[in-house]
Amino acid sequence: MSEPQPTSRRTGRWIDHWEPEDPGFWAATGRRVATRNLILSIVVEHLGFTVWLLWSAIVVLLPRAGFPFTVDQLFWLVAVPNLVGATLRLPYTFAVSAFGGRNWNVASALLLLVPVGLLAWMVSDPHTPYWMFLVAAATAGLGGGNFASSMANVSYFYPERRKGFALGVNAAGGNLGVAVVQLVVPFVAVSGLVNAGLVWIAPIVVAAVCAYFLMDNLAVAKTDFSTQSRAFRRKHTWVMSFLYIGTFGSFIGYSAAFPLLVKATFPESGATYSAFLGALVGSLARPVGGWLADRRGGARVTAWSFAVMAVGVLGALAGLRQHSFPLFLGAFALLFVASGLGNGSTYRMIPAIFTAQAEREAAEGATRADAGLRARREAAAAIGIASAVGAFGGFLIPRGFAMSLGQTGSVDLALYLFLGGYVVFLATNWWFYRRRVLLARVPSLAHGRI
Repeated sequence: MSEPQPTSRRTGRWIDHWEPEDPGFWAATGRRVATRNLILSIVVEHLGFTVWLLWSAIVVLLPRAGFPFTVDQLFWLVAVPNLVGATLRLPYTFAVSAFGGRNWNVASALLLLVPVGLLAWMVSDPHTPYWMFLVAAATAGLGGGNFASSMANVSYFYPERRKGFALGVNAAGGNLGVAVVQLVVPFVAVSGLVNAGLVWIAPIVVAAVCAYFLMDNLAVAKTDFSTQSRAFRRKHTWVMSFLYIGTFGSFIGYSAAFPLLVKATFPESGATYSAFLGALVGSLARPVGGWLADRRGGARVTAWSFAVMAVGVLGALAGLRQHSFPLFLGAFALLFVASGLGNGSTYRMIPAIFTAQAEREAAEGATRADAGLRARREAAAAIGIASAVGAFGGFLIPRGFAMSLGQTGSVDLALYLFLGGYVVFLATNWWFYRRRVLLARVPSLAHGRI
C-alpha cells in the first residue's frame, strides 16, 4: 500500500493532488474532503430540482388564482422547463472542467434566483399574458442543468468502488427537491401565490455562500474540451443516454406531469396534494438502485427496473378503466420506485463501462494511470451527456399526456406508447449489456460490475 499523500492546495480552494483509488490517501484525507463536497453538492442540486419542478406545483393553482389557461397550456408550462433543462445539461457538464466544481456550484446556485424572481413577478398580476409565463417557466430550466454539473463533479471525488452509492445519494438528494416543492408550494401559496417563488430566495443565497466557503475544485477535473469530447465518439455514451431516457426521463416526466394528470383524470378525488409522494419514493429509491448495482450489476438492475415500469403502466391503465384512483395511484407509485431504481443503476453503469474500456486500453499498451485518468474524464462527460439526453424524456412525457388528452380525451394512448418504449429499452439493455457473447468478450461485464 502506498503512503498517503496530503492534498496539495493553492488559492481559490483548488486541490492539486487527488488519488481516491489509493486506500491510504482515501482513509487519511480523501473520504473527509469528498464527504464535505458531496453534502454541499446535494444542497445546491436539491435547490436546482426544486426550482426546475416549481411549475409542476404551480400550474394546478393557476386557474383558482384567476389565470384562465387551457389544460394544454398548463401542460406546456410543466414541459418547457424540462426541455430547457435538458438542453442546458451539456454546457453545465463541461462547466466543471472549465471553471472548477466549487466555482460552478456557486454560480449555478445564484442563477436560480432568476426563475424564482420571475415566477413571483408573473403571478402577482392576473393580467400577465401567457407568453410571459412561458418565458418564466423556461428559465426554471436553469435548475435542471445543476444535476449534470453536480454528478460530473462528484464522480471525480470518489473511488470506483464507492461511486455507485455516492452518485446515488447525490442524485437522490437532488431528486428530493421535486417532492419538497410539490409538498411546500400548496402550503405557502395559501398566503399568496407570489410566495411560491419568494420562499426559495433565502435558501438559495445560503447555499451559494456555503459552497463558496466550503467546497473545493479538483485540478484533476480541469481538462480541455477535446479530451472530454472523446466521450461523444464512444458508442456506449449514446447507448446509456438512450437508456437514461427510460429511467430518468420517466422519473422527471411523471414528476412534472403527475399533479396535473391527477387533476385531469380524477378531478373528483381532490388528491393533487398527494402528488409529491411519487417523487418522494422515486428519489428515495435512487441510492438503493446504485447500491444494488454495486452488488448485483447495473445492467441486471436496470433490466428489472424496465420490467417493473412496464407492469406499472399496465396497472395505471387498469386503474383508468376501472376509474379506481387507489389503483391508479399505486401503479404510479410503482412507476416512480422502478424509475428511481433504474436511475441509480444506469448511472452506476457509466463509470464501470469506461473503467472496462480503460482496462482494455491498458492491456493494449497504454499505461494504467493514463488510461484510468482518461476513463474518469470521459465517464464524467458521458454522465453529463446521458443526463442531458435522458432529461428530454421529461419534456416528452408531459407533452405525450397533453396530446393524448387533446386527441382522444384520455391518457390511455400515451400510456400504451410508454409501455412500448419500456419494451424497447429492455431489449436495448439486453442487447448491449446482458448478452452472453458480450459478457464473454468483456471481462468486467462478466464479473457483474456493469
